[in-house]
Amino acid sequence: MKRKNFIQYLSMGALSCLSIGSIAQTAGQTYAVPLAGNAFITAGQAGAAEISGHNGLVKWSSDKEVASVYFRAQKAGKLLLKLKAKSEGNGKSKIEISAWGKKAIVDVEGAEISETAPLLIDVKTPGYVQVNLKGISKSGSNFANVTDLLVSGDAASDGLIYSNNSEYYYWSRRGPSCHLNFTVPTEGNVSYYYNEVTVPKGEDKVGSYFMANGFGEGYFGIQVNSETERRILFSVWSPFHTDDPKSIPDEQKIHLLKKGKDVQTGEFGNEGSGGQSYRKYFWKAGVTYKFLLKGVPDGKGNTDYTAWFFVPEENAWNVIASFKRPQTNTYLKRFHSFLENFMPQQGYLGRQVEFGNQWVYDGQWKAVQSASFSVDNTYRANQRIDAIGGTTKNGYFLRNGGFFNEIVKPGSKFEFINKNRAPKIDFDKLP
Repeated sequence: MKRKNFIQYLSMGALSCLSIGSIAQTAGQTYAVPLAGNAFITAGQAGAAEISGHNGLVKWSSDKEVASVYFRAQKAGKLLLKLKAKSEGNGKSKIEISAWGKKAIVDVEGAEISETAPLLIDVKTPGYVQVNLKGISKSGSNFANVTDLLVSGDAASDGLIYSNNSEYYYWSRRGPSCHLNFTVPTEGNVSYYYNEVTVPKGEDKVGSYFMANGFGEGYFGIQVNSETERRILFSVWSPFHTDDPKSIPDEQKIHLLKKGKDVQTGEFGNEGSGGQSYRKYFWKAGVTYKFLLKGVPDGKGNTDYTAWFFVPEENAWNVIASFKRPQTNTYLKRFHSFLENFMPQQGYLGRQVEFGNQWVYDGQWKAVQSASFSVDNTYRANQRIDAIGGTTKNGYFLRNGGFFNEIVKPGSKFEFINKNRAPKIDFDKLP
């Protein structure tokens, strides 16, 4: 998630649904959809092809590699699709372009960017369109460098949604992050947050971060780092605002108080900076995991934050880490959860997470009964809008990625009556 952007969202309050963004409405306009921000290698990923943030589809040498370009049409109707591309030197290539059950073989020739012949498709319903590119033949080592997909026609007459701002290309390929902002049922001092998280089977894509216990100064959840590695991650931002942890003054650095077994600790940057801890733990999809967070002032102008994760195999709470945040005097605020993808090449894949049984503790446990839905700047700028939230039979859910078409308006509120019993946790016996 663009975490600083999320904090900006919280300070702004409820947001309107969609701004103008990339929805232009000029009759007869041809839209140049840059592959740099809207394409992915969706097959043959073991090859050399890649999506460059400046040049689009490059190093495309294998006929097993498929590049897919995505945009959202606001209405049904006919579309003409062309490519802007060039080949190596004076080489010649043939490329198959396909979408909505139609395909065409187009020629790419010459070292200068030029347009190919068109493919005519019929978009049956408004929503995201996936256009696939596959190499058929080539005279050089690579099929082509494809910079843009050109889109025109009746289905584009109400505008298209796609990433049209180079500052968003990286974030758009990651996909929009989305959040649940829980309504805290007390005005008292909250010292503990409790949440349960279930990632449904098949939704645990590499690059996913399922954040359980978010608070005003940090976040705590689980992620998928690779096919063989998963982590429990707990981080606290420094009060000094910077993306470079080395620039934080000593008096504003996050201090480690303790850490659990097999936990690695250090600093993080690029999305704010602060103290980070993680434990490699191969959590499983389909299993419900419990998270507990504590945040209390130390009486000296600082606040101590501690995170515990319940390990089912041990039937016990394990401490991840405890951090002291200087120049902070607060109990827990802004209870939230979020879903994000942190690997741009994985942004065409969908993921979903369920959250249930939220409680806060202000001297006694109190159940959370409602939440609101919010999104990040990528969504709000209409660069990409495949992110939703809602309720399940057990609580709430978030979904993003995969270029689906369902819309849930940002700012939507959800109610779920939590009839579970309060957590039974002996705070004095926590590690």
